[in-house]
Amino acid sequence: MDSVLAPSSTSSFSSPLNNNNNHHHHNKNFYKSNINNSKNISRFSVPSNSGICNLRKFSTVSFGYGYRYGCGCRLRRSSGCSKIHDSTRGAMASSASPENSKPKVVTGPGGYVLQDVPHLSDYIADLPTYPNPLQDNPAYSVVKQYFVHVDDSVPQKVVVHKDSPRGIHFRRAGPRQKVYFDSDEVHACIVTCGGLCPGLNTVIRELVCGLHHMYGVKKVLGIDGGYRGFYAKNTVQLNPKVVNDIHKRGGTILGTSRGGHDTSKIVDSIQDRGINQVYIIGGDGTQRGASVIFEEIRRRGLKVSVAGIPKTIDNDIPVIDKSFGFDTAVEEAQRAINAAHVESESIENGIGLVKLMGRYSGFIAMYATLASRDVDCCLIPESPFYLEGPGGLFEYIERRLKENGHMVIVIAEGAGQELLSESMQSMTKEDASGNKLLQDVGLWISQRIKDYFSKQRKMPINLKYIDPTYMIRAIPSNASDNVYCTLLAQSVVHGAMAGYTGFTSGLVNGRQTYIPFYRIIEKQNKVVITDRMWARLLSSTNQPSFLSAKDVIEDKVDGEESNQLLDNGNCSEESLVCKEITN
Repeated sequence: MDSVLAPSSTSSFSSPLNNNNNHHHHNKNFYKSNINNSKNISRFSVPSNSGICNLRKFSTVSFGYGYRYGCGCRLRRSSGCSKIHDSTRGAMASSASPENSKPKVVTGPGGYVLQDVPHLSDYIADLPTYPNPLQDNPAYSVVKQYFVHVDDSVPQKVVVHKDSPRGIHFRRAGPRQKVYFDSDEVHACIVTCGGLCPGLNTVIRELVCGLHHMYGVKKVLGIDGGYRGFYAKNTVQLNPKVVNDIHKRGGTILGTSRGGHDTSKIVDSIQDRGINQVYIIGGDGTQRGASVIFEEIRRRGLKVSVAGIPKTIDNDIPVIDKSFGFDTAVEEAQRAINAAHVESESIENGIGLVKLMGRYSGFIAMYATLASRDVDCCLIPESPFYLEGPGGLFEYIERRLKENGHMVIVIAEGAGQELLSESMQSMTKEDASGNKLLQDVGLWISQRIKDYFSKQRKMPINLKYIDPTYMIRAIPSNASDNVYCTLLAQSVVHGAMAGYTGFTSGLVNGRQTYIPFYRIIEKQNKVVITDRMWARLLSSTNQPSFLSAKDVIEDKVDGEESNQLLDNGNCSEESLVCKEITN
Protein backbone atom coordinates (compact mmCIF):
# COMPACT_ATOMS: atom_id res chain seq x y z
CA MET A 1 0.00 0.00 0.00
CA ASP A 2 2.38 2.69 -1.23
CA SER A 3 1.20 6.17 -0.47
CA VAL A 4 0.56 8.65 -3.22
CA LEU A 5 1.61 11.52 -0.96
CA ALA A 6 5.33 10.93 -1.27
CA PRO A 7 7.41 11.13 -4.46
CA SER A 8 7.96 7.78 -6.12
CA SER A 9 11.71 8.33 -5.99
CA THR A 10 11.70 8.19 -2.21
CA SER A 11 13.64 5.08 -1.29
CA SER A 12 14.60 5.37 2.35
CA PHE A 13 12.95 6.10 5.65
CA SER A 14 14.10 9.52 6.79
CA SER A 15 13.06 9.37 10.40
CA PRO A 16 14.07 12.33 12.56
CA LEU A 17 15.74 9.81 14.86
CA ASN A 18 17.21 7.64 12.17
CA ASN A 19 19.82 9.56 10.25
CA ASN A 20 22.44 10.78 12.67
CA ASN A 21 25.07 11.48 10.02
CA ASN A 22 23.24 14.25 8.20
CA HIS A 23 20.67 15.40 10.71
CA HIS A 24 23.30 17.35 12.66
CA HIS A 25 25.35 18.63 9.76
CA HIS A 26 24.50 22.13 10.98
CA ASN A 27 26.05 21.39 14.37
CA LYS A 28 29.21 19.37 13.86
CA ASN A 29 30.61 20.04 17.31
CA PHE A 30 27.49 18.73 18.97
CA TYR A 31 27.51 15.65 16.77
CA LYS A 32 31.18 15.07 17.49
CA SER A 33 30.51 15.20 21.21
CA ASN A 34 27.85 12.57 20.77
CA ILE A 35 30.31 10.31 18.98
CA ASN A 36 32.85 10.81 21.71
CA ASN A 37 30.28 9.76 24.25
CA SER A 38 29.43 6.59 22.35
CA LYS A 39 31.19 4.56 24.99
CA ASN A 40 28.61 5.66 27.52
CA ILE A 41 25.58 4.97 25.37
CA SER A 42 26.61 1.93 23.33
CA ARG A 43 24.70 -0.41 25.60
CA PHE A 44 21.53 1.47 24.67
CA SER A 45 21.97 1.23 20.92
CA VAL A 46 22.04 -2.52 20.36
CA PRO A 47 20.00 -3.33 17.24
CA SER A 48 16.57 -4.74 17.85
CA ASN A 49 16.21 -8.50 17.99
CA SER A 50 12.52 -8.38 17.23
CA GLY A 51 13.01 -9.55 13.66
CA ILE A 52 11.31 -6.47 12.24
CA CYS A 53 12.72 -5.39 8.90
CA ASN A 54 14.84 -2.25 9.05
CA LEU A 55 12.72 0.73 8.06
CA ARG A 56 15.56 2.20 5.99
CA LYS A 57 14.91 -0.46 3.35
CA PHE A 58 11.26 0.44 2.95
CA SER A 59 9.98 1.60 -0.38
CA THR A 60 7.82 4.58 0.42
CA VAL A 61 7.48 7.15 3.12
CA SER A 62 4.45 9.40 3.19
CA PHE A 63 4.68 12.48 5.38
CA GLY A 64 1.93 14.44 3.69
CA TYR A 65 2.68 17.65 5.59
CA GLY A 66 2.35 21.04 4.02
CA TYR A 67 2.61 23.69 6.71
CA ARG A 68 2.03 27.39 6.37
CA TYR A 69 3.98 29.87 8.42
CA GLY A 70 3.76 33.57 9.04
CA CYS A 71 6.23 34.17 6.25
CA GLY A 72 3.65 32.82 3.81
CA CYS A 73 5.83 29.99 2.55
CA ARG A 74 5.28 26.27 2.65
CA LEU A 75 8.03 24.38 4.44
CA ARG A 76 9.31 21.18 2.89
CA ARG A 77 11.69 19.01 4.84
CA SER A 78 14.08 18.79 1.91
CA SER A 79 14.45 22.54 1.46
CA GLY A 80 13.83 24.02 4.89
CA CYS A 81 12.93 27.60 5.64
CA SER A 82 15.01 30.28 7.33
CA LYS A 83 11.96 32.33 8.34
CA ILE A 84 10.18 30.11 10.85
CA HIS A 85 8.54 32.29 13.43
CA ASP A 86 5.28 32.68 15.33
CA SER A 87 2.67 34.51 13.31
CA THR A 88 0.74 37.32 14.88
CA ARG A 89 -2.68 36.44 16.19
CA GLY A 90 -4.33 38.92 13.86
CA ALA A 91 -2.81 37.25 10.84
CA MET A 92 -3.81 33.89 12.24
CA ALA A 93 -7.38 34.95 12.68
CA SER A 94 -7.65 36.40 9.19
CA SER A 95 -5.90 33.62 7.29
CA ALA A 96 -7.74 30.50 6.21
CA SER A 97 -6.71 27.34 8.00
CA PRO A 98 -4.99 24.80 5.73
CA GLU A 99 -6.28 21.28 5.50
CA ASN A 100 -5.36 18.90 8.27
CA SER A 101 -2.16 16.93 8.01
CA LYS A 102 -2.41 13.68 6.10
CA PRO A 103 -1.59 10.36 7.76
CA LYS A 104 2.11 9.64 7.97
CA VAL A 105 2.57 6.16 6.53
CA VAL A 106 5.59 3.97 5.82
CA THR A 107 5.19 0.91 3.62
CA GLY A 108 7.56 -2.00 3.23
CA PRO A 109 7.93 -5.48 1.80
CA GLY A 110 5.51 -8.23 2.68
CA GLY A 111 2.58 -5.89 3.09
CA TYR A 112 4.19 -4.01 5.99
CA VAL A 113 2.45 -0.75 6.89
CA LEU A 114 3.66 1.59 9.64
CA GLN A 115 1.06 4.14 10.66
CA ASP A 116 3.56 6.57 12.10
CA VAL A 117 2.99 9.58 14.35
CA PRO A 118 3.91 13.17 13.51
CA HIS A 119 7.22 14.64 14.66
CA LEU A 120 8.19 18.24 15.36
CA SER A 121 10.91 18.03 12.72
CA ASP A 122 8.24 17.32 10.10
CA TYR A 123 7.30 20.99 10.09
CA ILE A 124 10.14 22.79 11.91
CA ALA A 125 13.55 22.68 10.27
CA ASP A 126 16.95 22.34 11.94
CA LEU A 127 15.72 21.50 15.41
CA PRO A 128 18.59 20.92 17.85
CA THR A 129 18.78 17.60 19.65
CA TYR A 130 20.24 16.71 23.03
CA PRO A 131 21.58 13.52 24.61
CA ASN A 132 18.89 11.73 26.59
CA PRO A 133 19.45 12.44 30.32
CA LEU A 134 18.52 8.83 31.06
CA GLN A 135 21.95 7.69 29.91
CA ASP A 136 23.36 9.28 33.08
CA ASN A 137 20.48 8.26 35.33
CA PRO A 138 21.73 5.83 38.00
CA ALA A 139 18.33 4.11 38.05
CA TYR A 140 18.98 2.81 34.54
CA SER A 141 22.70 2.11 34.82
CA VAL A 142 22.10 -1.64 34.88
CA VAL A 143 19.58 -1.70 32.03
CA LYS A 144 20.71 -3.17 28.74
CA GLN A 145 19.24 -1.78 25.53
CA TYR A 146 17.05 0.64 27.42
CA PHE A 147 16.66 2.98 24.46
CA VAL A 148 14.12 1.76 21.95
CA HIS A 149 15.57 0.95 18.54
CA VAL A 150 14.43 3.41 15.88
CA ASP A 151 13.06 0.59 13.72
CA ASP A 152 10.99 -1.12 16.41
CA SER A 153 7.29 -1.33 15.68
CA VAL A 154 4.35 -3.29 17.04
CA PRO A 155 1.82 -5.14 14.84
CA GLN A 156 -1.85 -4.32 15.32
CA LYS A 157 -2.85 -7.93 14.69
CA VAL A 158 -0.82 -10.88 15.94
CA VAL A 159 -2.96 -13.72 14.57
CA VAL A 160 -2.10 -14.17 10.89
CA HIS A 161 -2.04 -16.83 8.21
CA LYS A 162 1.17 -18.01 6.62
CA ASP A 163 0.45 -16.19 3.36
CA SER A 164 -1.17 -13.10 4.84
CA PRO A 165 0.44 -9.64 4.67
CA ARG A 166 2.34 -8.32 7.68
CA GLY A 167 -0.33 -5.67 8.14
CA ILE A 168 -0.53 -2.45 10.12
CA HIS A 169 2.10 -1.58 12.72
CA PHE A 170 2.58 1.25 15.20
CA ARG A 171 5.76 2.84 16.47
CA ARG A 172 6.96 1.22 19.68
CA ALA A 173 6.93 3.52 22.70
CA GLY A 174 9.91 4.16 24.92
CA PRO A 175 12.93 6.43 25.43
CA ARG A 176 15.08 7.48 22.47
CA GLN A 177 18.81 8.18 22.40
CA LYS A 178 18.24 11.80 21.47
CA VAL A 179 15.62 14.20 22.74
CA TYR A 180 14.32 17.40 21.17
CA PHE A 181 13.81 19.37 24.37
CA ASP A 182 16.37 20.67 26.80
CA SER A 183 15.13 19.73 30.26
CA ASP A 184 15.58 23.24 31.65
CA GLU A 185 13.47 24.69 28.84
CA VAL A 186 10.53 22.31 29.16
CA HIS A 187 7.31 23.86 30.42
CA ALA A 188 4.71 21.08 30.50
CA CYS A 189 1.02 21.16 31.30
CA ILE A 190 -1.49 18.42 32.18
CA VAL A 191 -5.27 18.54 31.69
CA THR A 192 -8.04 16.03 32.44
CA CYS A 193 -11.34 16.17 30.56
CA GLY A 194 -14.63 14.29 30.45
CA GLY A 195 -16.03 11.90 33.05
CA LEU A 196 -14.18 10.45 36.00
CA CYS A 197 -12.28 7.20 35.79
CA PRO A 198 -10.20 5.19 38.27
CA GLY A 199 -6.52 5.96 37.78
CA LEU A 200 -6.70 9.61 36.74
CA ASN A 201 -4.68 10.74 39.74
CA THR A 202 -2.19 7.94 39.19
CA VAL A 203 -1.57 9.12 35.62
CA ILE A 204 -1.14 12.72 36.80
CA ARG A 205 1.29 11.59 39.48
CA GLU A 206 3.38 9.51 37.11
CA LEU A 207 3.49 12.24 34.48
CA VAL A 208 4.85 14.71 37.03
CA CYS A 209 7.28 12.24 38.61
CA GLY A 210 8.37 10.89 35.23
CA LEU A 211 9.18 14.35 33.91
CA HIS A 212 10.95 15.31 37.13
CA HIS A 213 12.89 12.16 37.97
CA MET A 214 13.71 10.87 34.48
CA TYR A 215 14.29 14.11 32.58
CA GLY A 216 14.86 16.75 35.26
CA VAL A 217 11.83 18.82 34.22
CA LYS A 218 10.89 21.25 36.99
CA LYS A 219 8.08 23.29 35.40
CA VAL A 220 4.83 21.33 35.23
CA LEU A 221 1.47 23.09 35.24
CA GLY A 222 -1.90 21.57 36.08
CA ILE A 223 -4.84 22.98 34.12
CA ASP A 224 -7.90 23.23 36.36
CA GLY A 225 -11.33 22.15 35.11
CA GLY A 226 -10.76 20.58 31.70
CA TYR A 227 -10.30 22.39 28.40
CA ARG A 228 -11.93 25.61 29.54
CA GLY A 229 -9.34 25.80 32.31
CA PHE A 230 -6.78 26.93 29.71
CA TYR A 231 -8.51 30.30 29.42
CA ALA A 232 -11.08 30.55 32.22
CA LYS A 233 -9.56 29.20 35.42
CA ASN A 234 -6.46 29.24 37.58
CA THR A 235 -3.63 26.77 37.19
CA VAL A 236 -1.82 24.61 39.71
CA GLN A 237 1.95 24.19 40.00
CA LEU A 238 2.76 20.47 40.16
CA ASN A 239 5.83 18.77 41.57
CA PRO A 240 6.56 15.33 43.07
CA LYS A 241 5.77 16.55 46.59
CA VAL A 242 2.33 17.87 45.58
CA VAL A 243 1.33 14.65 43.80
CA ASN A 244 3.05 12.22 46.15
CA ASP A 245 -0.03 10.41 47.48
CA ILE A 246 -2.82 11.47 45.12
CA HIS A 247 -2.96 7.97 43.60
CA LYS A 248 -4.69 6.83 46.78
CA ARG A 249 -7.69 9.01 45.97
CA GLY A 250 -10.40 8.71 43.36
CA GLY A 251 -11.31 11.42 40.87
CA THR A 252 -8.80 13.98 39.64
CA ILE A 253 -7.05 16.69 41.66
CA LEU A 254 -7.13 18.93 38.59
CA GLY A 255 -10.88 18.86 38.21
CA THR A 256 -12.64 18.06 34.96
CA SER A 257 -15.48 19.21 32.75
CA ARG A 258 -17.22 18.42 29.49
CA GLY A 259 -17.13 20.77 26.55
CA GLY A 260 -15.42 24.16 26.75
CA HIS A 261 -13.20 23.44 23.76
CA ASP A 262 -12.28 26.72 22.11
CA THR A 263 -9.26 25.88 19.98
CA SER A 264 -8.07 29.43 19.38
CA LYS A 265 -8.28 30.41 23.06
CA ILE A 266 -6.58 27.19 24.17
CA VAL A 267 -3.65 27.56 21.78
CA ASP A 268 -3.37 31.26 22.61
CA SER A 269 -3.09 30.30 26.28
CA ILE A 270 -0.47 27.67 25.49
CA GLN A 271 1.51 30.21 23.52
CA ASP A 272 1.18 32.99 26.12
CA ARG A 273 2.29 30.74 28.98
CA GLY A 274 5.29 29.42 27.07
CA ILE A 275 4.07 25.82 27.33
CA ASN A 276 5.86 23.42 25.00
CA GLN A 277 4.49 20.03 26.11
CA VAL A 278 0.75 19.39 26.49
CA TYR A 279 -0.49 16.16 28.07
CA ILE A 280 -4.22 15.59 27.56
CA ILE A 281 -6.04 12.83 29.45
CA GLY A 282 -9.51 11.95 28.19
CA GLY A 283 -11.79 9.79 26.07
CA ASP A 284 -12.49 9.80 22.35
CA GLY A 285 -14.11 13.24 22.42
CA THR A 286 -11.18 14.66 24.37
CA GLN A 287 -8.68 13.06 21.98
CA ARG A 288 -10.62 14.54 19.07
CA GLY A 289 -10.16 17.92 20.71
CA ALA A 290 -6.47 17.19 21.23
CA SER A 291 -6.15 16.43 17.53
CA VAL A 292 -7.63 19.83 16.67
CA ILE A 293 -5.26 21.53 19.13
CA PHE A 294 -2.32 19.74 17.50
CA GLU A 295 -3.42 20.88 14.03
CA GLU A 296 -3.65 24.50 15.18
CA ILE A 297 -0.24 24.33 16.86
CA ARG A 298 1.19 22.81 13.70
CA ARG A 299 -0.44 25.56 11.65
CA ARG A 300 1.23 28.22 13.80
CA GLY A 301 4.57 26.46 13.56
CA LEU A 302 5.03 26.21 17.32
CA LYS A 303 7.50 23.85 18.93
CA VAL A 304 4.87 22.27 21.15
CA SER A 305 4.38 18.54 21.58
CA VAL A 306 0.75 17.45 22.03
CA ALA A 307 0.34 14.00 23.56
CA GLY A 308 -2.80 12.17 24.61
CA ILE A 309 -3.51 9.47 27.17
CA PRO A 310 -6.74 7.58 26.38
CA LYS A 311 -9.24 7.46 29.20
CA THR A 312 -12.65 5.82 29.12
CA ILE A 313 -14.32 3.67 31.72
CA ASP A 314 -16.44 2.05 28.97
CA ASN A 315 -13.31 0.68 27.23
CA ASP A 316 -14.70 1.96 23.92
CA ILE A 317 -11.49 3.45 22.47
CA PRO A 318 -10.36 1.49 19.39
CA VAL A 319 -6.96 -0.04 18.61
CA ILE A 320 -5.69 -0.27 22.21
CA ASP A 321 -6.02 -3.46 24.26
CA LYS A 322 -7.90 -1.70 27.05
CA SER A 323 -8.15 1.65 28.77
CA PHE A 324 -6.87 2.34 32.27
CA GLY A 325 -9.47 2.13 35.02
CA PHE A 326 -11.47 -0.57 33.25
CA ASP A 327 -10.19 -3.40 35.44
CA THR A 328 -10.98 -1.40 38.56
CA ALA A 329 -14.50 -0.64 37.34
CA VAL A 330 -15.18 -4.32 36.60
CA GLU A 331 -13.84 -5.29 40.01
CA GLU A 332 -15.99 -2.70 41.80
CA ALA A 333 -19.06 -3.81 39.83
CA GLN A 334 -18.71 -7.20 41.49
CA ARG A 335 -19.82 -5.69 44.79
CA ALA A 336 -23.13 -4.57 43.29
CA ILE A 337 -23.67 -7.92 41.54
CA ASN A 338 -22.89 -9.83 44.74
CA ALA A 339 -25.41 -7.69 46.64
CA ALA A 340 -28.04 -8.32 43.97
CA HIS A 341 -27.39 -12.05 44.18
CA VAL A 342 -27.72 -12.10 47.98
CA GLU A 343 -30.95 -10.13 47.81
CA SER A 344 -32.50 -12.30 45.10
CA GLU A 345 -31.65 -15.70 46.57
CA SER A 346 -32.88 -14.70 50.02
CA ILE A 347 -36.52 -14.34 48.98
CA GLU A 348 -39.00 -16.27 46.86
CA ASN A 349 -38.94 -15.34 43.16
CA GLY A 350 -36.29 -12.74 43.86
CA ILE A 351 -34.83 -10.74 40.98
CA GLY A 352 -31.69 -8.66 41.38
CA LEU A 353 -31.26 -6.04 38.65
CA VAL A 354 -27.96 -4.16 38.34
CA LYS A 355 -27.38 -1.29 35.91
CA LEU A 356 -23.77 -0.65 34.91
CA MET A 357 -22.07 2.00 32.78
CA GLY A 358 -21.88 1.46 29.04
CA ARG A 359 -23.47 4.12 26.87
CA TYR A 360 -22.62 2.56 23.51
CA SER A 361 -20.35 -0.34 24.50
CA GLY A 362 -21.18 -3.14 26.90
CA PHE A 363 -17.69 -4.18 27.95
CA ILE A 364 -18.13 -3.47 31.67
CA ALA A 365 -21.39 -5.42 31.80
CA MET A 366 -19.92 -8.30 29.80
CA TYR A 367 -16.70 -8.65 31.80
CA ALA A 368 -18.43 -8.11 35.14
CA THR A 369 -20.88 -10.86 34.22
CA LEU A 370 -18.13 -13.27 33.23
CA ALA A 371 -16.19 -12.50 36.41
CA SER A 372 -19.21 -12.89 38.69
CA ARG A 373 -20.74 -16.17 37.50
CA ASP A 374 -23.87 -15.31 39.49
CA VAL A 375 -25.53 -13.48 36.59
CA ASP A 376 -28.35 -15.15 34.67
CA CYS A 377 -28.81 -12.52 31.98
CA CYS A 378 -26.61 -9.74 30.59
CA LEU A 379 -28.08 -7.05 28.32
CA ILE A 380 -25.79 -4.72 26.37
CA PRO A 381 -26.30 -2.02 23.68
CA GLU A 382 -24.73 -4.15 20.93
CA SER A 383 -27.15 -7.05 21.39
CA PRO A 384 -30.80 -6.15 20.71
CA PHE A 385 -33.45 -7.88 22.77
CA TYR A 386 -37.22 -7.91 23.01
CA LEU A 387 -39.49 -8.30 26.01
CA GLU A 388 -42.61 -10.24 25.11
CA GLY A 389 -43.34 -13.27 22.97
CA PRO A 390 -41.56 -16.59 22.46
CA GLY A 391 -37.84 -16.31 23.15
CA GLY A 392 -38.27 -12.88 24.75
CA LEU A 393 -36.82 -11.60 28.01
CA PHE A 394 -40.02 -12.06 30.03
CA GLU A 395 -40.31 -15.72 28.99
CA TYR A 396 -36.69 -16.34 29.98
CA ILE A 397 -37.15 -14.65 33.39
CA GLU A 398 -40.19 -16.77 34.11
CA ARG A 399 -38.36 -19.96 33.20
CA ARG A 400 -35.35 -19.13 35.37
CA LEU A 401 -37.54 -18.27 38.36
CA LYS A 402 -39.34 -21.60 38.04
CA GLU A 403 -36.02 -23.46 37.76
CA ASN A 404 -33.93 -21.66 40.42
CA GLY A 405 -36.34 -19.51 42.40
CA HIS A 406 -34.24 -16.40 41.80
CA MET A 407 -32.13 -14.65 39.13
CA VAL A 408 -29.72 -11.77 38.57
CA ILE A 409 -29.86 -9.45 35.57
CA VAL A 410 -27.07 -7.06 34.55
CA ILE A 411 -27.95 -4.32 32.07
CA ALA A 412 -25.71 -1.66 30.51
CA GLU A 413 -27.08 1.88 30.56
CA GLY A 414 -27.26 2.04 26.76
CA ALA A 415 -29.10 -1.25 26.29
CA GLY A 416 -32.73 -1.33 25.16
CA GLN A 417 -32.91 2.38 24.38
CA GLU A 418 -34.83 1.63 21.20
CA LEU A 419 -37.56 0.04 23.32
CA LEU A 420 -38.19 3.26 25.22
CA SER A 421 -40.43 4.49 22.42
CA GLU A 422 -42.18 7.01 24.60
CA SER A 423 -38.84 8.62 25.41
CA MET A 424 -37.33 8.73 21.93
CA GLN A 425 -37.81 12.50 21.75
CA SER A 426 -35.50 13.06 24.71
CA MET A 427 -32.81 10.92 23.08
CA THR A 428 -32.15 13.76 20.65
CA LYS A 429 -30.73 15.85 23.50
CA GLU A 430 -26.98 15.86 24.11
CA ASP A 431 -24.63 16.77 26.92
CA ALA A 432 -21.72 19.22 26.62
CA SER A 433 -19.51 16.50 25.12
CA GLY A 434 -22.01 15.66 22.39
CA ASN A 435 -23.16 12.39 23.98
CA LYS A 436 -26.84 11.52 23.74
CA LEU A 437 -28.73 11.86 27.00
CA LEU A 438 -30.11 8.40 27.67
CA GLN A 439 -33.17 7.45 29.64
CA ASP A 440 -32.74 5.34 32.77
CA VAL A 441 -33.23 1.91 31.26
CA GLY A 442 -32.83 0.29 34.68
CA LEU A 443 -35.87 1.97 36.20
CA TRP A 444 -37.86 1.48 33.02
CA ILE A 445 -37.20 -2.24 32.65
CA SER A 446 -37.73 -2.79 36.39
CA GLN A 447 -41.22 -1.38 36.08
CA ARG A 448 -41.95 -3.36 32.91
CA ILE A 449 -40.94 -6.62 34.62
CA LYS A 450 -43.12 -5.82 37.65
CA ASP A 451 -46.11 -4.95 35.45
CA TYR A 452 -45.76 -8.08 33.37
CA PHE A 453 -45.69 -10.53 36.26
CA SER A 454 -48.33 -8.76 38.36
CA LYS A 455 -50.86 -8.07 35.62
CA GLN A 456 -50.35 -10.73 32.96
CA ARG A 457 -48.86 -13.74 34.74
CA LYS A 458 -50.32 -13.12 38.20
CA MET A 459 -46.98 -14.32 39.58
CA PRO A 460 -45.57 -12.60 42.68
CA ILE A 461 -41.96 -11.43 42.31
CA ASN A 462 -39.58 -9.42 44.46
CA LEU A 463 -37.33 -7.18 42.40
CA LYS A 464 -34.40 -5.22 43.84
CA TYR A 465 -32.83 -2.57 41.60
CA ILE A 466 -29.21 -1.55 42.25
CA ASP A 467 -27.54 1.33 40.39
CA PRO A 468 -23.79 1.62 41.18
CA THR A 469 -23.15 3.72 38.05
CA TYR A 470 -21.01 6.44 39.63
CA MET A 471 -19.66 4.30 42.45
CA ILE A 472 -17.54 2.21 40.09
CA ARG A 473 -15.78 5.21 38.57
CA ALA A 474 -15.19 7.38 41.65
CA ILE A 475 -12.74 5.04 43.40
CA PRO A 476 -8.93 4.79 43.32
CA SER A 477 -7.45 2.41 40.77
CA ASN A 478 -6.47 -1.10 41.81
CA ALA A 479 -2.96 -2.57 41.63
CA SER A 480 -3.28 -3.73 38.03
CA ASP A 481 -4.50 -0.34 36.79
CA ASN A 482 -1.85 1.48 38.83
CA VAL A 483 0.87 -0.41 36.99
CA TYR A 484 -0.82 0.26 33.66
CA CYS A 485 -1.15 3.98 34.44
CA THR A 486 2.57 4.13 35.21
CA LEU A 487 3.45 2.55 31.87
CA LEU A 488 1.14 4.89 29.98
CA ALA A 489 2.45 8.02 31.68
CA GLN A 490 6.13 7.18 31.32
CA SER A 491 5.67 6.13 27.69
CA VAL A 492 3.95 9.37 26.74
CA VAL A 493 6.67 11.41 28.46
CA HIS A 494 9.35 9.55 26.49
CA GLY A 495 7.46 10.28 23.27
CA ALA A 496 7.03 13.99 23.92
CA MET A 497 10.69 14.42 24.90
CA ALA A 498 11.69 12.59 21.71
CA GLY A 499 9.82 15.21 19.67
CA TYR A 500 6.78 13.20 18.72
CA THR A 501 3.48 15.05 18.68
CA GLY A 502 -0.11 14.47 17.67
CA PHE A 503 -0.15 11.01 19.20
CA THR A 504 -1.75 8.88 21.88
CA SER A 505 0.10 6.31 23.94
CA GLY A 506 -1.62 2.96 24.32
CA LEU A 507 -1.16 -0.76 24.81
CA VAL A 508 -1.34 -2.82 21.61
CA ASN A 509 -0.91 -6.56 21.93
CA GLY A 510 0.79 -6.09 25.28
CA ARG A 511 3.31 -3.50 24.02
CA GLN A 512 3.30 0.23 24.62
CA THR A 513 2.94 2.11 21.33
CA TYR A 514 2.49 5.59 19.86
CA ILE A 515 -0.75 5.80 17.89
CA PRO A 516 -1.72 8.74 15.67
CA PHE A 517 -4.81 10.63 16.80
CA TYR A 518 -6.84 9.77 13.71
CA ARG A 519 -6.80 6.06 14.57
CA ILE A 520 -8.05 6.71 18.11
CA ILE A 521 -10.96 8.92 17.07
CA GLU A 522 -12.07 7.15 13.89
CA LYS A 523 -14.72 5.01 15.59
CA GLN A 524 -15.81 3.52 18.91
CA ASN A 525 -14.79 0.10 20.11
CA LYS A 526 -17.83 -2.13 20.64
CA VAL A 527 -18.60 -5.68 21.68
CA VAL A 528 -18.90 -7.89 18.60
CA ILE A 529 -21.70 -10.31 19.33
CA THR A 530 -20.36 -12.77 16.75
CA ASP A 531 -17.07 -13.04 18.61
CA ARG A 532 -16.11 -15.87 20.92
CA MET A 533 -16.08 -13.62 23.98
CA TRP A 534 -19.82 -12.99 23.68
CA ALA A 535 -20.35 -16.70 23.02
CA ARG A 536 -18.47 -17.41 26.25
CA LEU A 537 -20.83 -15.13 28.11
CA LEU A 538 -23.92 -16.80 26.61
CA SER A 539 -22.59 -20.19 27.64
CA SER A 540 -21.89 -18.87 31.15
CA THR A 541 -25.34 -17.36 31.73
CA ASN A 542 -27.29 -19.82 29.56
CA GLN A 543 -29.37 -16.90 28.37
CA PRO A 544 -30.88 -16.81 24.88
CA SER A 545 -29.20 -14.62 22.29
CA PHE A 546 -32.54 -12.86 21.64
CA LEU A 547 -31.65 -13.00 17.96
CA SER A 548 -33.56 -14.72 15.20
CA ALA A 549 -31.76 -16.94 12.68
CA LYS A 550 -32.00 -14.10 10.16
CA ASP A 551 -30.37 -11.66 12.61
CA VAL A 552 -27.49 -14.06 13.25
CA ILE A 553 -26.77 -14.48 9.54
CA GLU A 554 -26.84 -10.72 8.97
CA ASP A 555 -24.57 -10.05 11.96
CA LYS A 556 -22.10 -12.65 10.77
CA VAL A 557 -21.96 -11.12 7.30
CA ASP A 558 -21.38 -7.70 8.86
CA GLY A 559 -18.68 -9.23 11.06
CA GLU A 560 -16.96 -10.69 8.01
CA GLU A 561 -16.83 -7.33 6.30
CA SER A 562 -15.58 -5.62 9.45
CA ASN A 563 -12.86 -8.19 10.02
CA GLN A 564 -11.76 -7.97 6.43
CA LEU A 565 -11.34 -4.23 6.71
CA LEU A 566 -9.57 -4.35 10.08
CA ASP A 567 -7.38 -7.35 9.51
CA ASN A 568 -6.54 -6.91 5.82
CA GLY A 569 -8.39 -10.10 5.01
CA ASN A 570 -7.31 -12.05 8.08
CA CYS A 571 -9.73 -13.49 10.60
CA SER A 572 -9.61 -12.20 14.14
CA GLU A 573 -8.67 -14.69 16.81
CA GLU A 574 -11.98 -14.07 18.57
CA SER A 575 -14.18 -14.19 15.48
CA LEU A 576 -16.65 -16.96 14.86
CA VAL A 577 -16.89 -15.92 11.23
CA CYS A 578 -13.96 -16.77 8.97
CA LYS A 579 -13.73 -15.73 5.38
CA GLU A 580 -11.43 -17.42 2.93
CA ILE A 581 -8.46 -15.23 2.12
CA THR A 582 -8.10 -14.34 -1.52
CA ASN A 583 -5.07 -12.74 -3.11
